[in-house]
Amino acid sequence: MGKIKLGGKAPKLSSKGEDAAVAAKQKLKQALPRDPLELNGPSPNPATNLLIADLALRSTTMLASRAVQRRLLGTKYPTRKAAAILRGRTLRESMFHTLVARVATRSVPGAIIVGGGLLAKTLFDRAKGRQAKHEGDEKLQEMARDGEE
Repeated sequence: MGKIKLGGKAPKLSSKGEDAAVAAKQKLKQALPRDPLELNGPSPNPATNLLIADLALRSTTMLASRAVQRRLLGTKYPTRKAAAILRGRTLRESMFHTLVARVATRSVPGAIIVGGGLLAKTLFDRAKGRQAKHEGDEKLQEMARDGEE
Protein backbone atom coordinates (compact mmCIF):
# COMPACT_ATOMS: atom_id res chain seq x y z
CA MET A 1 0.00 0.00 0.00
CA GLY A 2 1.35 3.41 -0.88
CA LYS A 3 1.96 6.26 1.50
CA ILE A 4 -0.61 9.03 1.69
CA LYS A 5 0.59 12.54 2.46
CA LEU A 6 -1.61 14.88 4.41
CA GLY A 7 -3.27 17.27 2.04
CA GLY A 8 -2.42 15.02 -0.89
CA LYS A 9 -4.78 13.07 -3.10
CA ALA A 10 -6.06 9.69 -2.00
CA PRO A 11 -5.10 6.80 -4.24
CA LYS A 12 -7.65 5.80 -6.88
CA LEU A 13 -9.98 3.00 -5.77
CA SER A 14 -10.36 -0.12 -7.84
CA SER A 15 -13.72 -0.64 -9.52
CA LYS A 16 -14.74 -3.17 -6.84
CA GLY A 17 -13.82 -0.75 -4.05
CA GLU A 18 -15.65 2.06 -5.80
CA ASP A 19 -18.79 -0.07 -6.18
CA ALA A 20 -18.66 -1.06 -2.50
CA ALA A 21 -18.27 2.58 -1.46
CA VAL A 22 -21.27 3.63 -3.58
CA ALA A 23 -23.40 0.77 -2.20
CA ALA A 24 -22.44 1.65 1.39
CA LYS A 25 -23.30 5.30 0.79
CA GLN A 26 -26.72 4.36 -0.63
CA LYS A 27 -27.50 2.06 2.32
CA LEU A 28 -26.48 4.78 4.76
CA LYS A 29 -28.78 7.28 3.04
CA GLN A 30 -31.67 4.79 3.29
CA ALA A 31 -31.01 4.11 6.98
CA LEU A 32 -30.83 7.76 8.01
CA PRO A 33 -34.02 9.82 8.29
CA ARG A 34 -34.61 12.47 5.66
CA ASP A 35 -35.08 15.12 8.36
CA PRO A 36 -32.32 15.15 11.02
CA LEU A 37 -34.87 16.08 13.70
CA GLU A 38 -37.11 13.11 12.86
CA LEU A 39 -37.06 10.20 15.32
CA ASN A 40 -37.02 6.67 14.03
CA GLY A 41 -38.92 4.14 16.05
CA PRO A 42 -41.63 1.50 16.02
CA SER A 43 -44.43 4.07 15.76
CA PRO A 44 -44.88 6.85 13.23
CA ASN A 45 -45.94 9.07 16.17
CA PRO A 46 -42.82 10.64 17.74
CA ALA A 47 -44.58 11.11 21.10
CA THR A 48 -45.27 7.36 21.27
CA ASN A 49 -41.64 6.60 20.41
CA LEU A 50 -40.49 8.94 23.18
CA LEU A 51 -42.85 7.21 25.65
CA ILE A 52 -41.51 3.78 24.64
CA ALA A 53 -37.91 4.94 25.07
CA ASP A 54 -38.67 6.54 28.44
CA LEU A 55 -40.38 3.41 29.75
CA ALA A 56 -37.56 1.19 28.52
CA LEU A 57 -34.91 3.34 30.20
CA ARG A 58 -36.80 3.69 33.48
CA SER A 59 -37.63 -0.01 33.76
CA THR A 60 -34.05 -1.00 32.94
CA THR A 61 -32.76 1.41 35.58
CA MET A 62 -35.25 0.09 38.14
CA LEU A 63 -34.30 -3.54 37.43
CA ALA A 64 -30.59 -2.75 37.69
CA SER A 65 -31.18 -0.87 40.94
CA ARG A 66 -33.07 -3.78 42.46
CA ALA A 67 -30.37 -6.22 41.38
CA VAL A 68 -27.67 -4.10 43.04
CA GLN A 69 -29.72 -3.74 46.24
CA ARG A 70 -30.42 -7.47 46.36
CA ARG A 71 -26.73 -8.18 45.78
CA LEU A 72 -25.68 -5.81 48.58
CA LEU A 73 -28.13 -7.38 51.01
CA GLY A 74 -27.18 -10.85 49.77
CA THR A 75 -23.66 -10.49 51.14
CA LYS A 76 -25.04 -10.62 54.68
CA TYR A 77 -28.48 -12.23 54.40
CA PRO A 78 -29.81 -15.29 52.56
CA THR A 79 -31.38 -14.58 49.16
CA ARG A 80 -34.98 -15.12 50.32
CA LYS A 81 -34.53 -12.81 53.29
CA ALA A 82 -32.91 -10.12 51.12
CA ALA A 83 -35.88 -10.26 48.75
CA ALA A 84 -38.28 -10.04 51.70
CA ILE A 85 -36.43 -7.00 53.04
CA LEU A 86 -36.78 -5.24 49.68
CA ARG A 87 -40.47 -6.13 49.46
CA GLY A 88 -41.00 -4.84 53.02
CA ARG A 89 -40.11 -1.27 52.17
CA THR A 90 -42.98 1.14 52.61
CA LEU A 91 -44.25 3.43 49.90
CA ARG A 92 -43.11 6.36 52.04
CA GLU A 93 -39.52 5.06 52.14
CA SER A 94 -39.48 4.40 48.40
CA MET A 95 -40.83 7.88 47.64
CA PHE A 96 -38.27 9.47 49.98
CA HIS A 97 -35.40 7.60 48.29
CA THR A 98 -36.68 8.68 44.86
CA LEU A 99 -36.98 12.30 45.99
CA VAL A 100 -33.46 12.35 47.46
CA ALA A 101 -32.03 10.79 44.28
CA ARG A 102 -33.84 13.37 42.17
CA VAL A 103 -32.52 16.27 44.25
CA ALA A 104 -29.00 14.86 44.00
CA THR A 105 -29.09 14.41 40.22
CA ARG A 106 -30.82 17.64 39.23
CA SER A 107 -28.17 20.15 40.35
CA VAL A 108 -24.69 20.48 41.76
CA PRO A 109 -25.92 22.16 44.98
CA GLY A 110 -28.42 19.31 45.39
CA ALA A 111 -25.66 16.74 44.96
CA ILE A 112 -23.51 18.57 47.52
CA ILE A 113 -26.38 18.74 50.04
CA VAL A 114 -27.34 15.08 49.61
CA GLY A 115 -23.69 13.93 49.61
CA GLY A 116 -22.98 16.00 52.71
CA GLY A 117 -26.05 14.59 54.45
CA LEU A 118 -25.01 11.03 53.65
CA LEU A 119 -21.49 11.71 54.87
CA ALA A 120 -22.84 13.19 58.12
CA LYS A 121 -25.16 10.21 58.64
CA THR A 122 -22.30 7.77 58.01
CA LEU A 123 -20.02 9.57 60.48
CA PHE A 124 -22.85 9.70 63.04
CA ASP A 125 -23.50 5.96 62.64
CA ARG A 126 -19.79 5.20 62.98
CA ALA A 127 -19.62 7.23 66.17
CA LYS A 128 -22.51 5.25 67.61
CA GLY A 129 -20.85 1.98 66.57
CA ARG A 130 -22.66 -1.11 67.81
CA GLN A 131 -25.87 0.75 68.61
CA ALA A 132 -26.25 1.90 64.99
CA LYS A 133 -25.54 -1.63 63.73
CA HIS A 134 -28.16 -3.04 66.09
CA GLU A 135 -30.75 -0.42 65.04
CA GLY A 136 -30.09 -1.13 61.36
CA ASP A 137 -30.43 -4.90 61.87
CA GLU A 138 -33.72 -4.40 63.74
CA LYS A 139 -35.08 -2.21 60.93
CA LEU A 140 -34.13 -4.79 58.29
CA GLN A 141 -35.72 -7.57 60.37
CA GLU A 142 -38.95 -5.56 60.52
CA MET A 143 -38.83 -4.93 56.77
CA ALA A 144 -38.28 -8.66 56.15
CA ARG A 145 -41.34 -9.51 58.30
CA ASP A 146 -43.43 -6.97 56.38
CA GLY A 147 -42.18 -8.36 53.06
CA GLU A 148 -43.09 -11.96 53.98
CA GLU A 149 -46.68 -11.04 54.81
